[in-house]
Amino acid sequence: MFTNKLVIVTGAAQGIGKRIAGHFKEQGAKVIGLDIQEVDIQGVEFMKCDVGNFQQVTDTMKKIHEKFGAIHVLVNNAGVSKFQSLWEIEEDDWNSILDTNLKSVFICSREAARYMSEDIRSIVNMASTRAFMSEPHTELYSASKGGIYALTHSLAASLSENGIRVNSIAPGWIHTGEKSELRDVDHEQHWSGRVGDGSDIARACMFLCNPENSFITAECLAIDGGMTRKMLYEH
Repeated sequence: MFTNKLVIVTGAAQGIGKRIAGHFKEQGAKVIGLDIQEVDIQGVEFMKCDVGNFQQVTDTMKKIHEKFGAIHVLVNNAGVSKFQSLWEIEEDDWNSILDTNLKSVFICSREAARYMSEDIRSIVNMASTRAFMSEPHTELYSASKGGIYALTHSLAASLSENGIRVNSIAPGWIHTGEKSELRDVDHEQHWSGRVGDGSDIARACMFLCNPENSFITAECLAIDGGMTRKMLYEH
């Protein structure tokens, strides 16, 4: 399905992005990782890019197109989390999180869309269940992820004219470290019986990008083991 297709994954140097890049590579895709750091992932080519910077993204997408041709898939995964007191947030904190998490989705999507012209034309944005539910002191992260949720259906509307589908994924608890770090209660509180891992998100990306699923666009797929549907009242 993805053999020789050009797939761009932002924030691919670690965590969920690294797992997504690896899964697409295993399916035969030509994978380009965009990140502010470069790491060694076999078969993945990295290009250093601040995805929250309009000019860097514009230049990088043009270089990718000139070198490799049409872009088939973009996964906007780059993001940082910063939880701090509402009363301590400074303007620089706000701008930093919104640039990396939200502005990057807009500019990467627009510039990649310029070069999507073949059979697979799909964009997947990484939102979060925190777009719909919150804990205290998560304003920065929640605002950025809620923005991604809204931006996804707006981009889907605009880019439908170019035959491009745009969807998002809202991960819940996705553990990217050692499994031994998790407690039994961490798993048991999920209806699924376990905490998620990066492969759960990677498989969902491939599902949404599969052209056989072309009726799915402007959608947000929550992958959270059922937690956003679980009532948490004390009894």
